[in-house]
Amino acid sequence: MRIHQLLLGAAVAMAIALPAAAQTADRLYVMDCGHNAATDQSRWSPGVNVGKPIEFSDNCYLIRHGTQWLLWDTGFPDSVADKPVTTPVGTASRAKKLAAQLDEVKVKPADIAFVAVSHTHGDHVGNVDLFPTSTLLIQKAELDWAFAPGKPAPFKKDRPTRELTGDLDVFGDGSVTIISTPGHTPGHQSLLVQLAKTGWIVLTGDASHFKDNWDNDRVPSMNVSADQTHASHARLAKLVADKKALLWINHDLPTFQSVKHSPDFYE
Repeated sequence: MRIHQLLLGAAVAMAIALPAAAQTADRLYVMDCGHNAATDQSRWSPGVNVGKPIEFSDNCYLIRHGTQWLLWDTGFPDSVADKPVTTPVGTASRAKKLAAQLDEVKVKPADIAFVAVSHTHGDHVGNVDLFPTSTLLIQKAELDWAFAPGKPAPFKKDRPTRELTGDLDVFGDGSVTIISTPGHTPGHQSLLVQLAKTGWIVLTGDASHFKDNWDNDRVPSMNVSADQTHASHARLAKLVADKKALLWINHDLPTFQSVKHSPDFYE
């Protein structure tokens, strides 16, 4: 009896000491949030493929967790679907509006509890204002940088916002975790998702722009910190290795072409 009580006590103590296993999100939709026909790849890979054009995808990811929805990134503004925009960097276009893709899976903007953005460049926050009642999950460093005096506001600041100072377990069960990965911008962040059938997925944001840059740990010319970029890349690479996770690089066109798109989804 005494041995049984000791074993029971030890089991209870271990259960208290060890963290609960991560739960899983229910669904993940990959949405087409734009395309960029860039004129010079070396903007993102300094000294490599100078003057060579490159095609970029631009994705948004809709995640269902129980009765709640999280939208990761919002892509180019939906207005780009009506009129492509050409700049010295390239031509931005959209084949589908985000609003239409949400409607296709019967999700209204008001249904989305959280909008999280990897960073505040225009091809990631173009539709934030479509979700005025959703709580924006963003690093404080990114918000301060984006709304610095003299800079044009990327979206309306008067909205529900949770300012982060590091990682965040969004739903409190380990299924969806925002990972702080500064370097591209001061408050850049990436996302780690676990699904029951698919397993772990790392959504890099712009921690890397395409696979060749990922493989060679290159730092784009516009990044705010090379040291932080390398450190963030190393952190994500360790996550991919430790979790045996899929690596989805947001702007990598071959990655986009290899995955299934909304209204299909991953479980």
